[in-house]
Amino acid sequence: MDSRIEDWPALAVDEWTPTRDTLHMWTQVIGKIRLERTPMVNHWWQVSLHVTPRGLTTTATPHGRELFEVEFDFVAHQLLIRSTAGGQKSLRLESKPVAEFYREVLDALQQLDLPVSVRPVPVEVPRAIPFDQDHEHCSYVPEHARRFWGQLVAAHRVLGEFRSRFVGKSSPVHFFWGAMDLALTRFSGREAPRHPGGAPNCGDWVMVEGYSHELSSCGFWPGGSAEGTFYAYAYPEPDGYAQAPVRPAAARYDASLGEHVLPYADVRTAEDPEGTLLDFLQSTYEAAADAGSWDRRSLEDVPERRAAPR
Repeated sequence: MDSRIEDWPALAVDEWTPTRDTLHMWTQVIGKIRLERTPMVNHWWQVSLHVTPRGLTTTATPHGRELFEVEFDFVAHQLLIRSTAGGQKSLRLESKPVAEFYREVLDALQQLDLPVSVRPVPVEVPRAIPFDQDHEHCSYVPEHARRFWGQLVAAHRVLGEFRSRFVGKSSPVHFFWGAMDLALTRFSGREAPRHPGGAPNCGDWVMVEGYSHELSSCGFWPGGSAEGTFYAYAYPEPDGYAQAPVRPAAARYDASLGEHVLPYADVRTAEDPEGTLLDFLQSTYEAAADAGSWDRRSLEDVPERRAAPR
């Protein structure tokens, strides 16, 4: 099967919202399994999913003396579960209620001797329908899922390049299933004031851990504009951050979100999409670092120092 997709696929949010919202809940089901099985890592990094050449994966997840992995394959449209014991199960990704998907996943894990029990309630959404009762979200258009994966691949490529320019503490480029965004976070090295919380259907203690240290974060979210939105924010937001000039001209500060935003469509249609997005990421980081008096000399990479040849 040919998995190739254009570098920056178009995908209208209004067109794929039913599939997006169903897929959001499916990733929460798998994310909850990851949360239940993995040791705690700072800022909840252990619970995130990761982009693969075919979709999204949990990466290796412990279960007793075994490891297992769950992967969304958006090329063959399957959910694959594999373990170090040699077992494997596959489930079709097709239009079905979240309740059915949830039951199928838990049954498959049980059959592989990988029983898992999770709290079956989604987080960071206004209406938290328990997974086993959710018959509302039931849409899956394969081409929409494939194009979303293509968006993630394009964003991952640029975010990865941007991450390489920083030698301070930095998160991986990873997919947080709570808000359904691909994110990258840089840290100044200083502690932050206690986060007030307030995310819907999410304990304040979750945000307190996530934002325990001063940061500049950026990423991609499949909403907020016609084809999705790139965003950047700082916590705590320093004075002058909102007013700082950022690039490109299409970027703006959204006071309701407390974020600089750049529509995906403006990146996709730019003469140089990668350069346009890198400009946005770099200029918003500089706005946070300069306004927040970060020690940029110690935190940023010097290209001449990089090992060669590679």
